[in-house]
Amino acid sequence: MQVGGRAAREPRRSKEHTAHVAVPLTLDPGSTARARILVVDDQPANLELIDKLLAKVGYRHVVCTRDPRQVASLYTESHPDLVLVDLHMPEMDGFAVMASLAALVPSGEYLPVLVLTADISEDVRSRALAGGAHDFLTKPIDATEMWLRIANLLRTRFLHLALAQQNELLEARVRERTAQLEQARVEILERLSLAAEYRDDTTGQHTRRVGDTSAEIAGALDLGAERVELIRQAAPLHDIGKLGVADGILRKPGALTPEEFAHVKSHTVIGQRILANTEIPVLRLAQEIAHSHHERWDGTGYPDGRSREEIPLAGRIVAVADVYDALTHDRPYKSAWPQDLAVSEIVCRRGRHFDPEVVDAFLRTLGRS
Repeated sequence: MQVGGRAAREPRRSKEHTAHVAVPLTLDPGSTARARILVVDDQPANLELIDKLLAKVGYRHVVCTRDPRQVASLYTESHPDLVLVDLHMPEMDGFAVMASLAALVPSGEYLPVLVLTADISEDVRSRALAGGAHDFLTKPIDATEMWLRIANLLRTRFLHLALAQQNELLEARVRERTAQLEQARVEILERLSLAAEYRDDTTGQHTRRVGDTSAEIAGALDLGAERVELIRQAAPLHDIGKLGVADGILRKPGALTPEEFAHVKSHTVIGQRILANTEIPVLRLAQEIAHSHHERWDGTGYPDGRSREEIPLAGRIVAVADVYDALTHDRPYKSAWPQDLAVSEIVCRRGRHFDPEVVDAFLRTLGRS
């Protein structure tokens, strides 16, 4: 058995195969020099001849083997650009070699296989083509024919590699652009929610906290990672309708009159209108939340007086997160409550103001279930 690079002995061949033959310039020298070729033939003389002919036209990376059982390991080691395989060999023929290569070559990759055979019958050619052959080289070997066939197959191989590399570059650019657009979308949502919240919370942290708390509750309800993240992004827009409420009312330190409170309650409808007619999932969810987060489990909320499961789940979740955050932080009309007192208030409203399951999920996020 002979495995390795260049054949050590002068090949036995007739002069007519190599003497006075013009070298076909079908590949640029750089492509020829970098091409990796695996040759599989059980006859030492054939290996030596092919190896010498390939060297004559500048192929430097040639691996030869007489043992077809080594093809799998040699393929893994050398990652050839072309495989030249004899069709009729003992123990493992060329058809079996091509089958083993088919299991190794990644899907979508073009690895040309040049079949070497003296049998040019239609049945053999059809079977070889079905098995993965891309071209045929008949025995006895003609040097010019071999050079041309190999060069043509390698040209196609390198075009495929160049196209794959270009596709990878384009995909990377698409991923980068998509990431940039996603970041821009997130920032726009954050700034939009900040614009609304700045009316009565100059820190701008209320909206972010409501988003995070709502996401935690959604996670405790096992809504799935995608839905949880969507709620995290949509919940901060729950009070976007405040843009339509007068500053004097929002910042009023004392109790509101019935007329003023009615004006404040309109922010749910205003928010729905601001976010209406969108095909963007996060904004559709934000519209749902803006309209429903002041509804109550017992039907005494606003703007529509919906109750229980009539209220969208996202609205029920944000209702708890919003009230809890309002209780535990200073507002124009009140000072912050201690956390334990705020939690007790949430629990007291369970089944009346809030969905019992949402409250239970909220308590689990605090480790109080």
